[in-house]
Amino acid sequence: MIETGDKVEKFALVTGGSRGIGRAICIRLAEDGYRVIINYVSNDREAEITLEGVRAAGSDGELLKFDVADAGACEAAVEGWKASHPGQHISVLVNNAGIRRDNLLLWMQPEEWHKVLSTNLDSFYNLTRLLIKDMFSSRWGRIVNVASLSGLKGLPGQTNYSAAKAGLIGATKALAQELARKKITVNAVAPGFIHSDMTEDLKVDELKKMVPAGRFGEPSEVAELVAFLASDRAAYITGEVININGGLYS
Repeated sequence: MIETGDKVEKFALVTGGSRGIGRAICIRLAEDGYRVIINYVSNDREAEITLEGVRAAGSDGELLKFDVADAGACEAAVEGWKASHPGQHISVLVNNAGIRRDNLLLWMQPEEWHKVLSTNLDSFYNLTRLLIKDMFSSRWGRIVNVASLSGLKGLPGQTNYSAAKAGLIGATKALAQELARKKITVNAVAPGFIHSDMTEDLKVDELKKMVPAGRFGEPSEVAELVAFLASDRAAYITGEVININGGLYS
């Protein structure tokens, strides 16, 4: 954060912010006054749409294009951002970027395993370690990791995805204990079936029958939970994994 006259600018970085849950989170944080840094890896037009949504929500933002699975790219992006924003720092990090490459383990190819692990789990390490030093110095920070129902109960055909999200949950719990004394909270949200590009290939009519609420969730509902965890209202909540799945699993 940095004071600009009487105004304090607060910066939040959302990975995978160009579409779906990530876009909803960007817009919701903008409503809370954050200047949003929208990370994405390839789709320039979708990222621009998110930025338009952030501005329509009454704040501003910027695009930061890099692959969160690439440690060198993460370091270059963060260092570049810091160089162009002297005296400022990112106080909220939402590790949302993720991909699926579903397959039975019997047939799963090495690329399907490693790509999912690197994008969903290694990315947490690649980015979080670069940002917590400034949070530590300012004695305030919020880290919210977007996990999944798959990481809690495991889902067939998603051994890779379940492993990555379960690892993210474990990392959340451990890091929360490391940072709590510096007023930095680390939490995870675990969505179930949510309408997004990640679930557009699923059989919605069949799967929603499994959900006690009788429907898929909306990205905006996940974004509300993330915004709460990123706020001062959640200052005493850390190391938690909060389900948002319509009662499907608890």
